[in-house]
Amino acid sequence: MLNQYPLWKNILVVFVLAIGLFYALPNLYSQDPAIVVSGNRGAVVDQALQEKIGAALKGDGIPVKTVEDKGGQLLIHFPSTTDQQKAQHVIANSLPENVSYALTTAANVPDWLLAMGGKPVNLGLDLRGGIHVLIDVDMDAAIKDKVEAYTGDVRTALRSRKLRYLTVKADAQGIDVKFKDAATRDKAEEALGNEFRNLGVETRDADGASFVRLTLPPAEIRAIKKFALQQNITTIRNRVNALGVAEPLVQQQGDRRIVVELPGVQDPTQVKNILGATATLEYRLVDTEHDAWDAKNNGKIPPGSRLYKVREDGRPILLKKRVIVTGNQITDASSGFDQRSGSPMVSVTLDSKGARRMRNVTTDNVGKPMAVVFKESRVVGRDADGKPIKRLVEEVISVANILEPFGRRFQTTGLDSPQEAHELALLLRAGALAAPIDIVEERTIGPSLGQENIDQGLNSVLIGLLAVMVFMVIYYKVFGLFANAALISNLVLMMAILSLLQATLTLPGIAGIVLTVGMAVDANVLIYERIREELRVGSTPQAAIHAGYAKAFSTIMDANVTTLIAAIVLFSIGSGPVKGFAVTLAIGIVTSMFTSIVGTRALANLVYGGKRVEKLAI
Repeated sequence: MLNQYPLWKNILVVFVLAIGLFYALPNLYSQDPAIVVSGNRGAVVDQALQEKIGAALKGDGIPVKTVEDKGGQLLIHFPSTTDQQKAQHVIANSLPENVSYALTTAANVPDWLLAMGGKPVNLGLDLRGGIHVLIDVDMDAAIKDKVEAYTGDVRTALRSRKLRYLTVKADAQGIDVKFKDAATRDKAEEALGNEFRNLGVETRDADGASFVRLTLPPAEIRAIKKFALQQNITTIRNRVNALGVAEPLVQQQGDRRIVVELPGVQDPTQVKNILGATATLEYRLVDTEHDAWDAKNNGKIPPGSRLYKVREDGRPILLKKRVIVTGNQITDASSGFDQRSGSPMVSVTLDSKGARRMRNVTTDNVGKPMAVVFKESRVVGRDADGKPIKRLVEEVISVANILEPFGRRFQTTGLDSPQEAHELALLLRAGALAAPIDIVEERTIGPSLGQENIDQGLNSVLIGLLAVMVFMVIYYKVFGLFANAALISNLVLMMAILSLLQATLTLPGIAGIVLTVGMAVDANVLIYERIREELRVGSTPQAAIHAGYAKAFSTIMDANVTTLIAAIVLFSIGSGPVKGFAVTLAIGIVTSMFTSIVGTRALANLVYGGKRVEKLAI
């Protein structure tokens, strides 16, 4: 029994290890605190802006390590996080409105390595520093707002059908409509049942009057809560982008909570101001009787009009001061394609008050253009004390002609692309929060603590690795060296896979790596003890090696599969930190199976295979 692998299997082992080493390599390069400057809506970061930023940083005595031109983006490396934080304020006051910045970390990875997909592992909030916020969404308020919207629609439906009612009252559970007689009540029941098919409709008589009650069924309540949560997530994500944060995390947790993680941010007040800010929309008629360029150049704005600029190209436009409807009256918006022209469009739904107002205005202005104005309070810089400076920004995001009168539901056309239609629908839906929010948990992790976490995590891995390697060499001699080579290869493969997946490494993830270091040699211990047992019963060294790997395989497989199942369960039901632990544990199990069984067998075959062996160093 020669214990030799076929050529293809040896090549496979070498190839896997080489690929793993290549994609783990970027993690050896240092990570610099950096700020990336990029243009929005077609703006370009040119040489003039680069020189302006450089002069501003130099004037404040802030050192810069390197500056990279990333094809329309500017990546500025700093020696320390302190310099990065100081530079943030300087850069914020140096940028025009259509250029934004974001805090990040940038590895000094060579371009040739980046071109081949070699990227370092992303570091989590606990390793980079930043702010963790847990937000609770007031679902009762969301349901109440929806009931109030339905209340107006019920009044409109009854008036349109000329069904006289005495009162319409809403409570937390539904809407009560009071009628003078049962005959009118019965007609209203049929009309409202046809109009609001997603609501429950019941009738009753009490105190000499007849009532129709509309209630929200469980399915409708779930839909309202889901919509409120998703709309708030979209709104918060849009607002977080205004903070200038690279790789922010905004995700759902449970049925009513949102987790926001902002790496690199150290100002909790700024975060609260942004998350609690208001953004609104307004529909206005375009002033077609006067020239916008003349108004801008001469500074003489006609009475009854206001001067705005179009977001897309920055051109001026005159709009009537009278507001048709606002974003608070929009109940839904979705993107799609116009059935008549096939062009991108956005379908908008208004509440009853907004619908009446829109129908009256559009009836009188068919053929005239109407504009959508997006209003938002934005952070445009910082004062001498570092406090954010806010300014109300008003931009026209869409201009379209009124083709025919419309009311509750209508389409906004004149959009350039499906992507623009999708973004406009998001703005219409996410301009304001769907339900009030409450920050129930807030944690700030400083960059120095993040670096300390990295150092402690790295030390724990190295100490655990060294202790295991020393034990294996003392106890199993040459075969212990095989196990140690497999252990190091396992760490390399784990980092390579994490880098390829662009997974985020956190402290729990490092704990998973430390656990994997201890567990990775379990397979080798089982194999080596089986080999020693075969030697004790008189098997030849070659037969003992073969039997040790063959007979221990099923036991190793059982142990690792059960651990893998546990990792999958943790990932399925766990929160963010638990998921990080589960990911590294699962990856470590898979890679350790390869290195501990296939890798060490290849080394044993290389040293002992194909020759007569009298004794094994085990």
